[in-house]
This record gives sequence, structure tokens and C-alpha cells, in this order.
Amino acid sequence: MKVISLFISALLFVLLSVHPAVADTPKHYTDLKFAPPPEIRVPDYTRFQLQNGMIVYLMEDHELPLVSGTAIVRTGDRFEPTEETGLGELTGTLIRAGGTQKRNADQLNQLLEQRAAVIETGISTTSGSAGFNTLTEDLPEVFDLFAEVIQQPAFAPDKLAIAKVQVQGGIARRNDDPNGIASREFQKLVYGNESPYARTTEFSTLANIAREDLIQFYQRSFRPDQMLLGIVGDFDPKQMRSRIEAKFGAWKPSGQGTPKQLPTVSQAKQGGIFFVNQPQLNQSYLRIGHLGGQLNNPDYPALTVMEDVLSGFGRRLFNEIRSRQGLAYSVGASWSAQFDYPGVFIASGETRSDATVPFIQSVFKEIDRIRKEPISSDELAFAKDTVLNSFIFNFQDPSQTLSRLLRYEYFGYPRDFIFQYRKAVEGTSIADVQRVAQKYLQPEKLVTLVVGNEKEIQPSLSSLGQPVTAVDITIPQPQ
Repeated sequence: MKVISLFISALLFVLLSVHPAVADTPKHYTDLKFAPPPEIRVPDYTRFQLQNGMIVYLMEDHELPLVSGTAIVRTGDRFEPTEETGLGELTGTLIRAGGTQKRNADQLNQLLEQRAAVIETGISTTSGSAGFNTLTEDLPEVFDLFAEVIQQPAFAPDKLAIAKVQVQGGIARRNDDPNGIASREFQKLVYGNESPYARTTEFSTLANIAREDLIQFYQRSFRPDQMLLGIVGDFDPKQMRSRIEAKFGAWKPSGQGTPKQLPTVSQAKQGGIFFVNQPQLNQSYLRIGHLGGQLNNPDYPALTVMEDVLSGFGRRLFNEIRSRQGLAYSVGASWSAQFDYPGVFIASGETRSDATVPFIQSVFKEIDRIRKEPISSDELAFAKDTVLNSFIFNFQDPSQTLSRLLRYEYFGYPRDFIFQYRKAVEGTSIADVQRVAQKYLQPEKLVTLVVGNEKEIQPSLSSLGQPVTAVDITIPQPQ
């Protein structure tokens, strides 16, 4: 007991002799100081071209024992015949899901699952793609399979039948989501029903697609002279180059490739109000906008600053329409430019049925305001900081940087495009924002689409002073 008493006394002496920590007074967020973001540097990479025309980028990254590859193919469903809409999607799916001439799909799946590896293919509006991810130790086997999938797809008839059923299910359910209806029909109003940038797959177009059509579309699209391959990860560059040459060097293009002439684009509906009646809804889904532009427009940096002033948390549309007036559950705007064809300017949101008309009026008012009144210096600074501070997230890892390099070459952009863009954002002025708003935001061309409950929208859409056109979204049934 004496020993324990002495121990407790000593412990108390130590505790009492220590001065209590004094908590720092919390600082206001405006007083916080942050170190400048790290300098952005594009990792070293190697670019070379095979004799058959295939372009290759190699970028080493030994942080993890992983290797990934991405191929971009010069094609796109915008080149499919209108009467065979859906052909590109099916072709992109079946290149991988249909197995190869050496292995059926189940065998291919088993080989990849055993190695926790992935191989994927697809075709979007503007390009085709193929990719793989694997552990470094499994690179030889997985890369061989990757080359096999790209060059020797089997397009198994049973897998094509399954893929068609899955697409049919999507067609049958496409009107279940009001947001999906709004997005789909807005694209049609801007680009036109038959435009490759807006048309939809129907039961009838799906029925027109045969296995031979997939093979022909594949042969026009997946060719070495129309492919860019980028590989990033934990590999030896000399060995990787030898492996690529061994697996792709003998691949020869044959026949006619993808057309170089892109589909023309013009705005289909020049303004107007359009309505999709959905009696089961208790709110409205809105899209307001018109044809936009491309990323290589010299005014694009100023347009992104303008977009940030309009849209986002604490910005004009949010503050005025959602916070001050309480008219929206969500609201935003975007100048969604594309690489090689005009995108769209779009303002969108969701609101109560009875707030539909005030919502539309408020959006038009804010668009008019940014065209006629200069933004404040605080708005400019805040928008530029937001755009510039997000710049670093474009370079979070080497694979992201490599993907950007591939896209720039694919679409014919300079390799330093994003740095040119950053410099232009830094130089954007208040006058620049007003100039591009006046030039590119065109109120007379704004198309307004509402998906909602006609009986509950009070005042009615006709109170806006324009004719209201009903949009028929009935799904044509298969013959």
C-alpha cells in the first residue's frame, strides 16, 4: 500500500506540473491562409506510330503494380444509317460481349475474372473505345486478350439476341423517368428528330439490324489507321513497345474506313414553348436553351466564366430562383460545348407545378440581365477562381492526363490546349463576359420544354404569350 501511495503522489505531481493546453481561437474562414497549389506538370511520355498507321502513347507510372490501356477509334454512332439507329451501340457492346474467334464470351470472362482484370469496348456518338486494366504480373496474358478482342471479335448470334432484348427493354422503359424525357426531347427540339446527335433507337430500327451490319460497321471503324492507343502504368517501355508491335503490327486496314465528313448541324426549332403532359407528376421538369458552340472557339474560356456566374451554388440562378424566390428544387445552366460539333446552352431545373411559369420567367430575366448589365468585380473574381482552382483536378493521376492527350490528338486540338484555356480564363475581364453573353445568348432562339402535369400548372404556359406545342412521346410499337 505504501508503494501504491508513493506512485499516486508522484503521478499527481507530474500531472499538476504540466500546464494545460491553450486552445487556439478559431479563425474566420476569410482569415485562413492556404499554400498555393502545386505546379502542374505533364508526366513524361513517349509517342510513336506503327507502320500500319496506329498511334501509340506510353506513360510510365510505377506507384502501383497496375497497367491500364485506352484505345480511341475514329468512328461513332453518328455514322450509322438513320434506319439502323442503334447499330453503333450494339457493335460497341458485341465487340467484347460477343467473344472472339478463339474464345467465346464465357471463356473470356473466366480468364479475366481469374486475374481480376477488365476489358471493355463501346461506341459513343463521336468515337469508339476499348480499354483494359490489369495487375502488372498479368499484363502479358491480359494484353494478348485485349489485342484479340479488338482484332478478332466473333459477334456471336446468341449474344446479339441478348443485347437486342436489353435495348428493347430500355426503349420500353424510356418514358418512366421525367428527367430522361426532358433531356431526350430537348435534344430533338434543338438538333432535330433525325439528327445523329438527337435521334433515338426504336423497335423498328433495332429490327433492321442484322449480325452482318455489325460486322460491316466494325470493319469500317476498328482499323489500325483509325486508332490511338494509350498505355499508362507499371511497365518497361521497351518491352511494352515490343509487345504492341508484336500484337498490332501485322494488323492491316482493308476496305473503306469511317467517313471524314461530319454530319451538318443547325438548330431545328427557333424558339417556342413545348410541353409533354404527364398527369401523374406533381412537379415540372424544365429545359431552356439553344444551340451552343465548340471547345476550340476562342471565346470558350470567357463563356465558362459566364457559365459560373450564372450557375452553381451561390450563383445568380441559385440565389435568385431557388433561395430568394423559392421557385426551384434545383436550377442550373451550362454552356456545354463539344469538341467537333456545336453543343447546347441549357438552363434546367425542377419546380412545383404552380411555380412553372414564374420559374421560366425568372430564367429569362437572368439571361437578359447578364447580357445587358456588367457583372461585378466580385462575381468575376469568384468565377475565375472557381474555374482556375478546379484546373488541378484535370491532372489528378497520369491516366487522366494521358486520356486528355489522346482526345486532343483525336479531335485535332493542340497538346497544350488546356494550358491555353487556363491562360485565357486568367485574362478574362468583365467586358469579355458581357461581350460573349450578348453574342452567344440569344433569347429569340431559346427553346423551352416542360415535362409536367397540365392541370396543375397554374398559371398555364399559354400565359407566357407564345403558342404551346404538345410533344408526343408515344413509343412506336414493334410491327
